[in-house]
Amino acid sequence: MNEQIKEFRDFRSKMNERILSQDNLVIKRLFNLDTNTYKEGALPAKTKEMLGLVASMVLRCDDCIKYHLEKCYEEKVSTKEMMEVFSVANIVGGTIVIPHTRRAMEYWDMLCGETSAEE
Repeated sequence: MNEQIKEFRDFRSKMNERILSQDNLVIKRLFNLDTNTYKEGALPAKTKEMLGLVASMVLRCDDCIKYHLEKCYEEKVSTKEMMEVFSVANIVGGTIVIPHTRRAMEYWDMLCGETSAEE
């Protein structure tokens, strides 16, 4: 596994455990609400993850972008679909989203086992 992916996953897991161990009801409910929002419903989970990714890119949250990229990968989003997601995020968010798109593409390539240099 790519070291950057491993570091992101390990840190996220460690800190989520630390935060949830504090037994704060509001935070626990917020985490639960976030988890349940992306479950299959009237919209497929795949669509919800792509929507979450667009929102994360427009809000320029790199951690959120990585998280939703991972979930999109798990939901079998293709690279062609991902490029359309990136297109929507850039149209909605404007050119300020371009640096986040670069990092998102790099992380997507890592998830797919590719390197940016190959494309």
